[in-house]
Amino acid sequence: MKMGRTFLRHTSRMVAIVPSAAFLLGSYPASAAPILGSELASFAVLGASTVTNTGPTTLVGNLGVSPGTAITALASITITGTVHQTDPFASLAQSQLVTARNNLGTLGAGSLLPADMAGLSLLPGVYTVPAGVSNLTGTLTLNGAGNANAAWIFQMPSTLITSPGAVVDVVNTGAGAGVYWNVGSSATLDTATSFQGNILALASITLNHATTIGCGRALAQTGAVTMDNNTVNAIGCAETGEEGSGGLSGGLDVTTSPDGSPEVSFLPFAAVTSIPESGTLFIFGLGLVGLIGFRRISPPSQEGLRASR
Repeated sequence: MKMGRTFLRHTSRMVAIVPSAAFLLGSYPASAAPILGSELASFAVLGASTVTNTGPTTLVGNLGVSPGTAITALASITITGTVHQTDPFASLAQSQLVTARNNLGTLGAGSLLPADMAGLSLLPGVYTVPAGVSNLTGTLTLNGAGNANAAWIFQMPSTLITSPGAVVDVVNTGAGAGVYWNVGSSATLDTATSFQGNILALASITLNHATTIGCGRALAQTGAVTMDNNTVNAIGCAETGEEGSGGLSGGLDVTTSPDGSPEVSFLPFAAVTSIPESGTLFIFGLGLVGLIGFRRISPPSQEGLRASR
């Protein structure tokens, strides 16, 4: 029984440490706030004038519109969340969207990319993408280089447009990552685009047939969000390689400078780590029991060996 109590003490300490490490991996400093306000971050889709839908659409997160009132074909939308039509919650989220777009703008232009990002593999950072017939005709890879808090900010002075079947792929990062598309006018994701990240558009957002946002949000400040048989996942998505992702809304924090202006900074590097599953902990615990038991067995005395002979 004493050995069993010892094992429980050891394993309880071990189990307590693991969640703490996971929590710290994606946590924000106490004095800072994430780039998306809590109300805004709860939305998978938020429109301003209207939200329209055609065919079966799935949203993981809230659906809202403000100051407009109309959401069409609501019955054909499967929602894991709450519908907010012109209520104070949606209105507050819209004000947070204005703030988030302004804060992202303070990060500057960063590196200039070609209008078509197809074929690029980008490390975390700030990028400007000029307007083009299409900003993505193929696959764009966002490589976090092992940083669980990696962040990519795309400053789109005009439009964001993808071609049919375009892909944004996020790799080598974790649950604290963030991807932000700060769009100066409207965004259009063409048919069957597989997209990642948060679209924060000044005007409207159009998701054409069978387009998905695997991890992120469609947030329109002044215009409509138009959907057609889409999936938008804002909560708990695993596109970053780890469960528990906040919809790729991490990577940055906002603090207030002494003069009262906001300061946006990148979160510190946090190595991507895998947290042992319960089965792994059980196997480790069995090994620990064996080790404790082995150390408690005293070697036979010389007198005992002579007696056995």
